[in-house]
Amino acid sequence: MHIATTHRNTDFDGLASIVAATLLYPGTVAVCPRNVNPNVHRFLSLHKTAFDIILSDEVNLDAVTRLIVVDTNQRHRLDLGDSLWGRRENIEVLLWDHHMSLGDIHPDWQCVEKVGAAITLLVREIKELHLQLTPLQATLYLIGLYEDTGHLTFSSTTPEDARAAVFLLEQGADLTIAVDFLNMVYGEMQKKVLFRLMRDAEQQDIKGKRVGIGVVHIDKYVELATVVQLYGKIVNADAVFVIFVNEGGGYFIIGRSSTPEININNVLQRFGGGGHPGAGSATIADAKMSTAEVRQKIIAILHEIQRGAALVADVMSFPVTTVPPETTMRQVSHIMEKEKIRGLVVEEDECLRGIVVLWDLKKLRLNKQWNSPVKAFMNRQVTTIPPDALASEAAELMVQKNIGHLPVVQGQKVIGIVTRTDIINYLYGMMPS
Repeated sequence: MHIATTHRNTDFDGLASIVAATLLYPGTVAVCPRNVNPNVHRFLSLHKTAFDIILSDEVNLDAVTRLIVVDTNQRHRLDLGDSLWGRRENIEVLLWDHHMSLGDIHPDWQCVEKVGAAITLLVREIKELHLQLTPLQATLYLIGLYEDTGHLTFSSTTPEDARAAVFLLEQGADLTIAVDFLNMVYGEMQKKVLFRLMRDAEQQDIKGKRVGIGVVHIDKYVELATVVQLYGKIVNADAVFVIFVNEGGGYFIIGRSSTPEININNVLQRFGGGGHPGAGSATIADAKMSTAEVRQKIIAILHEIQRGAALVADVMSFPVTTVPPETTMRQVSHIMEKEKIRGLVVEEDECLRGIVVLWDLKKLRLNKQWNSPVKAFMNRQVTTIPPDALASEAAELMVQKNIGHLPVVQGQKVIGIVTRTDIINYLYGMMPS
């Protein structure tokens, strides 16, 4: 018996991938965990007769000779008993995954690549084999792709994800149906959770990033991922983490991030969970830590991760071209032209006094002004930044202040400068290696 299965709390990417595996490997049976997220449950309630899917407890584990695992590389996330792994030497294991963290499945063959959704990898194979899809299959695959890439907007999205979406639309995927199932159900319980978050959740400033962290007690499981995402949007946080306390014991954490500097997957892996840079979850069954300790651990991990992010010192330009306050505007113009730069720092006794930029030169109307000292025209209210600040902070500061030059100051001394060109190189991955 050949089976394809995925992780507990199955999302659309996991469901789409096990269905796609049955197409790529004829004779394979799709095995769905009993615990699926509410929107997947809603989809299966309507489409359960359209796909050949069985539940995990319906599998004759002794008959399994091939196991295809999709969208996870962690054994504990599968809904199959230890008896299956006890027969590992008699089972061929194949793995299709887009999570790059180390796992413990150790397959005989694998396709693991850094794309936005696991279904993207299977769609690539479907295209290469020239297999035809029904509109229903194409729609399910598109829902899985859109869910895991945030409609192709998450930072983990790749060009291949976009190409897969185009192919699925060409195969008849229905966007109206996709949008319907991706719009989460939002009921009274979700409203209560959101109210508690708005009332009680605390916010932290971590290296210039606004992070919301909340703790909510719940007495039954409902779909909460949308509530967490909505909370993050309402408070305009860069990232949010919510610790949900089950009445029966244990916690689970849901995280969402809108900035590449805070990788949810990296944070929640420390709790035995994972996900993607923009979204993820973790379950803590044995709650030895208090909620306060879980919260402090999240904060500590964020500080640790942020220390590994690109700093201003990594992206700044140096050495800095400086001039003393008595330098004439004509000399300033010549230096800018010779150095091919658009701004100059004005220093005296190794202390920052001001800055002059190309736009200041364009303000000169009279010939005599060109012989005036730069101190008469320089901007004395200079916005600066320290070298150990995050590069993303520099980018945000330049946008807020609408400035093109940001001197990097250590003590009173200018040790570098961040320009718009430096920021563009940083944002688009063009920093020198």
